[in-house]
Amino acid sequence: MTHPRRTILTLGTVVATLLAAAPAAAQPTATHRDRTATVTTDNETPVLYDDEAGGNASGDDPAIWVHPKDSHRSIVVVTAKEGGLRVYDLRSRELQSLPATEAPRTDPAPGRYNNVDIAYDIRLAGRTVDVAVVSDRYNDQLRFFAIDPGGSAARTPLVEVTAADQRFLFNPDRAAVDEEHTAYGLAVWQPRRGETYAVVTQEGRTTIATVRIVEIAGKLGYTDIRKVVMPGTFALPDGSTWVPCEEPGVLPQFEGVAVDQRSGVLYAAQEDVGLWRLPLPLGSGGRPELVDRVTDFGIHDVYDEASEECVPVDPDAEGFGGPRLTADVEGVDIYYGPGGTGYVIVSSQGDDTFAVYDRQGRNRPVGSFRVRGVRGADDVNGSDGLAVTNRPVGGYRHGLLVTHDEPETGPDVDADRDATNFSYVSWADIAGALSLKVDTRAGNDPRFH
Repeated sequence: MTHPRRTILTLGTVVATLLAAAPAAAQPTATHRDRTATVTTDNETPVLYDDEAGGNASGDDPAIWVHPKDSHRSIVVVTAKEGGLRVYDLRSRELQSLPATEAPRTDPAPGRYNNVDIAYDIRLAGRTVDVAVVSDRYNDQLRFFAIDPGGSAARTPLVEVTAADQRFLFNPDRAAVDEEHTAYGLAVWQPRRGETYAVVTQEGRTTIATVRIVEIAGKLGYTDIRKVVMPGTFALPDGSTWVPCEEPGVLPQFEGVAVDQRSGVLYAAQEDVGLWRLPLPLGSGGRPELVDRVTDFGIHDVYDEASEECVPVDPDAEGFGGPRLTADVEGVDIYYGPGGTGYVIVSSQGDDTFAVYDRQGRNRPVGSFRVRGVRGADDVNGSDGLAVTNRPVGGYRHGLLVTHDEPETGPDVDADRDATNFSYVSWADIAGALSLKVDTRAGNDPRFH
């Protein structure tokens, strides 16, 4: 068992005070509020059903692994919660289905895989491997899956390599883990060769953690847990204090996270609040900034027990939000351009759109888009996780975006079952619709050494 050093920082009070003192600095202008383009997709993965007959498979988060020599062998790895993991090729055909098995620990529980990201060039048992890193909610830990270098041509693209008895990330014992405020969102951070971390969020809380990924007895585990507590209440410019409405016992959580590998900036989506940026390592001195706010930021709601919904105290109230993000704010990833350029892409689940921001400077908003299905594919609704790469992969010669879709609809989908899947969108189409840059050189993405 590892015995990591644990550090907890509290930024909530400081950040909330800064927001009240300087609201304009944290909120981009709305000059692009009406610029919502439409792009199309005709490539989507097979439907997953979240019921017993479907193996309780509910799609959530994708990651794109880029083959270093033959991009056509690249794969897409997605989480299906209690349904485990799925691996697809670039034509969205299923290559592998991995069940959410019990974690390798002395107090095991079956897994629930929530988010996934890719770590490149990890030393393991005397060789260098790429690894899919997965958050396991039911065990409050990370799971690790080595990627076969053959990619889509491999008979078994993923094999688990998780070390035994890894420390719970957010809880002191199994009884606390069973309350399910556990490992949730996830992103990999590789600041330099030979050094790999994971950023992990906590379900139902405002805590964000980082851990260092290390080899343990020929497997992969983690150590050096560091945590920061982000704000859950906000002082507003009108003098009131705003607490985002949640279910009883739940705080405004984060899920979607992505790390700018070159600058060390973490982008984190607080679902009912907005998009944050904060420097890594946690506690390094820079303060978090709220890049953009959800449309109903600052509107006071109350939780209605009967409907299990939040309803506004004053239906005519105007808040302090922005025009681009409608709660929940979900998936986040980065398209790398030359130098410090590129884009941060965020899924605005509440209105089925995706907001795009400049990667550099103050993350100026540059537009939004929605995804329409063609030739048998359906429109993308309620997107949760997303992944993007600037690298050519298969027929996507200018890069690829993969996004979760819920509910999945269409003539071949059973409308009486909870259906999800994932859609593939050409970056060339997104770039053309919003006049964005396209740059596919490997050196512009620091994840590729």
